[in-house]
Amino acid sequence: MAKKRSTNLVTSRQIEDLVRVVRGQRVMLDSDLARLYGVTTSRLNEQVSRNRERFPDDFAYQLTQQEFAALMSQNAISKSGRGGRRKPPWVFTEHGVAMLSSVLRSPTAVRVNIEIMRAFVRLRRLMATPGELVEQLTRLADTVQLHDEQIRAVVEVLNRLMEQPAKPRRPVGFHARNADGQS
Repeated sequence: MAKKRSTNLVTSRQIEDLVRVVRGQRVMLDSDLARLYGVTTSRLNEQVSRNRERFPDDFAYQLTQQEFAALMSQNAISKSGRGGRRKPPWVFTEHGVAMLSSVLRSPTAVRVNIEIMRAFVRLRRLMATPGELVEQLTRLADTVQLHDEQIRAVVEVLNRLMEQPAKPRRPVGFHARNADGQS
């Protein structure tokens, strides 16, 4: 039986794993993008440098040496001297990735770019969710507090009902009995 070939080269989930946060922005490394697009990192960076006017600093930027070192320690990026990078990588924001589709025009690049955009949109939705989540948790806490007070009142009433009734006390003093012998 022949294997069914997938039309998607990569899934949004796989792309989400490649998205990193640098300088408070969600970005993707040039090497990850090059691998997804099926080109070399040097080819991708060459196209970016040839079309630099399409990539302002809020679309793509090169990491500082410190950012690069931090990234190397957090992720499995090879060190220089071992066949790895010698220059800090370029990172691309969501807009930079969208602009790459106009620079890299292969059918593979188009399909991969669509999946990358879907991944960024999904991440944006997930990041919007915490605000809604906080609101729901606040409402839940208020409801629980209200129910907590009501439950305490019910428990208090039940405890009173479960208490042994107090034995009637014997009357103190002299009681005169009437003629039939009742007090």
